[in-house]
Amino acid sequence: MYDLIVMTFDSPEAAEGARGAVKKLQNEGLLNLEDAAVLSSDASGKVDVDNELSRDVKIGAGLGALLGAVFTFFFPFVGLVLGAAGGALVGASLDRGVDQQFVDDVKESLKPNSSALFLVVAQGNIDALRAALAPFGGKILQTTLDEGLANQLRNA
Repeated sequence: MYDLIVMTFDSPEAAEGARGAVKKLQNEGLLNLEDAAVLSSDASGKVDVDNELSRDVKIGAGLGALLGAVFTFFFPFVGLVLGAAGGALVGASLDRGVDQQFVDDVKESLKPNSSALFLVVAQGNIDALRAALAPFGGKILQTTLDEGLANQLRNA
């Protein structure tokens, strides 16, 4: 089961800072993050999207490269490249991420000089997540967390 957490922030840099704090939790083993994306709006309202490569794409590319290596014996180099590309496509097709229409809706709703953070979390320590996100002052826009956990994040 994956939980989606979408937070908005009043500055274009805050979501990137919050993502960095969340990635630190993942590196410490306190959170299993499936995917993360930052949307940031500049003063003119232009929105940039910085999406991390999802785990499925990475795994698919790795498996594809392994299969490609087997074919490389028969067709050098081409087998490895085609295997990795094919594996990445298979991984991407698993699509455990966020609905693109929802991302577009959030993108259009961002005010100038603001940002949003999308997190797809497989599991983690909610207290550590709350503590990591609190300094950035975000507001929860959408979540699939149960109401009690969502309120803990809101009150951080």
